[in-house]
Amino acid sequence: MRSLERHRDVAAYALGVLDEAEAFRFEDHLMECASCTAQVTEFGPTARQMMLYRRATPRTVHPFAGPGPRLLDRLLGEVAARRRAARRRLMFALAASVVVALAGPAVAMLAGGDGGDDPVRVTATDEKSGVWAEVTVEDAAWGSQIELKVKDGAGPRPCRLVAIGQDGSEQTVTSWTVPLHDARPNTMHGGAAWHPEEIVRYELRTATGEHLVTLPVD
Repeated sequence: MRSLERHRDVAAYALGVLDEAEAFRFEDHLMECASCTAQVTEFGPTARQMMLYRRATPRTVHPFAGPGPRLLDRLLGEVAARRRAARRRLMFALAASVVVALAGPAVAMLAGGDGGDDPVRVTATDEKSGVWAEVTVEDAAWGSQIELKVKDGAGPRPCRLVAIGQDGSEQTVTSWTVPLHDARPNTMHGGAAWHPEEIVRYELRTATGEHLVTLPVD
């Protein structure tokens, strides 16, 4: 099979000007050539536009004349231009994705920053329960980011940290289960909808409401 000539028949096939025998041979070629198959698909919009143009233009040649080399070259040129434009769009999209990926951590740091305020840290030990706790609070755009460290050797028992606001209302910051006979510090993280200056104290309680330790905020 004349492979190079078959490749050039793409435009003529897309315009529908091959005779029946040539079209049949070219379709056999399409079964083996992924490149020509892709080009035939890409030729669709361009071929339709040119056929419409030819119908709207007065004919000065025989109505059964096929497309000449210039017409085929123009079609091939337009497909090549479409491919170059598609590659440029892909490269621009990839470049934009890289910029976003690199800028992401910086944007996240700016969005989640504490506005320049230093973290607030309070520590307390309750003589009755023997529970020690430390709360570190950072201001966030949405409220407070809170880290809790606890030493409690009376586990296992489920507990929770509660923030108390200026009006006496409460918000649960985080909850956890104290391990059995484990006096090592355990660290948990949580958050509150209030900003640090809106919280007057923190309280550790068991799930049943038993008071363990209070951490007042100066």
